[in-house]
Amino acid sequence: MFKRILVPTDGSDITAHAVDAAIQLAKVHGAQLLTLSVMEPFPYSAVSEIQPVPPQEFIDAQQRVATQRVEAVSAAAAAQGLACRMHTAEALHAWEAIVDHAKTEQVDLIVMASHGRKGLAALLLGSEAQKVLTHIDLPVLIVK
Repeated sequence: MFKRILVPTDGSDITAHAVDAAIQLAKVHGAQLLTLSVMEPFPYSAVSEIQPVPPQEFIDAQQRVATQRVEAVSAAAAAQGLACRMHTAEALHAWEAIVDHAKTEQVDLIVMASHGRKGLAALLLGSEAQKVLTHIDLPVLIVK
């Protein structure tokens, strides 16, 4: 049923549950597994020319962390005998990068974690999972 499954990762413990679910689904369906970690862009400011961290240092650190996150997913998949294609992307909003990547890679299913925030916390903090759900017409499995 599913041929290409995308599991975005932010490296959190809750995302590990989504990664496990995605790996199992990919094995059951004989699907290709893809993972994505989204990096924040450098916070350029027109107000001040003095930046606390030089741009290249910030970018390198973001890339290093994103790479570690997708490598962790790939290692978890490899431990289960499954290959995993790793990707990183830079975006102001993670949900936009996830939606764009899912469309570009023509995935059949997105498996992602949700922190399960409710009420005011969900309103103030937002939900990347909720935004993905409302901006894509693919199946999305939310793992809590």
